[in-house]
Amino acid sequence: MPELSKMRKPDVKVVILGDMHVGKTSLLHRYTERKFADTVSTVGGAFFLKQWGPYNISIWDTAGREQFHGLGSMYCRGASAVILTYDVTNWQSLAELEERFLSLTDTANHDCIYAIVGNKADLTDPKAQLAEASEDPGDDEDPTEPQVPSACPTPPASPATPTSLSSLMVHKQVSHEEAMAFYGRILRYKGLDEQSSLPADQMCFETSAKTGFNVDILFETLFDLMLPSILRNKNENQGSPTVDLGDYRGASGKRTKTSCC
Repeated sequence: MPELSKMRKPDVKVVILGDMHVGKTSLLHRYTERKFADTVSTVGGAFFLKQWGPYNISIWDTAGREQFHGLGSMYCRGASAVILTYDVTNWQSLAELEERFLSLTDTANHDCIYAIVGNKADLTDPKAQLAEASEDPGDDEDPTEPQVPSACPTPPASPATPTSLSSLMVHKQVSHEEAMAFYGRILRYKGLDEQSSLPADQMCFETSAKTGFNVDILFETLFDLMLPSILRNKNENQGSPTVDLGDYRGASGKRTKTSCC
């Protein structure tokens, strides 16, 4: 029987960076556990292993607190993709990505892929607020058939309409265009040619960890784009198919899955 401390070696690494309270861990929980739950601030970092088809992808959730800032470059070492996360209702959270977190990615792979992700879109976009209901059809419903609203909804109170939802929206402080402009500055910082790099409109996302809006699209898009790196790393790792989790625990002090939403 194999040792419990041994597991399949990851074929590729993804790191999530961003300030406190932007929802880094909530995004990860939504994708890996298919749910949203209240969380607390991440201490150091947490390591998750996602099986994507025949491949193993490690996803590092990092702390946004200033006191753990120095660990970020260590977590980014060898990363094939970095998710730079901000809060669409907080312009400063986007500025922090450029001021504090971008330099941490200097240890990532030279061909690292960068995704700019504005989380908490459910607070500013009615479509994001309705995403959970529209993406989770009942067991008795055929998702390929058009859904007809019930004439007598239960409970009696009607679901909130887009009009009423709009009245609950919070002011959006970061536009999609501003996120795309930041992506362009990342390419220039990395010395990459914008013409030959992945286009900004494909690498800037707005998500909601609370409702699941665009979360699967974000991760699956990144995984597809990382496939060449996955195949290359898998070939290199054939001689050592397992990894000792003690190495990861030693690097981060202790493994934790707690984080902010």
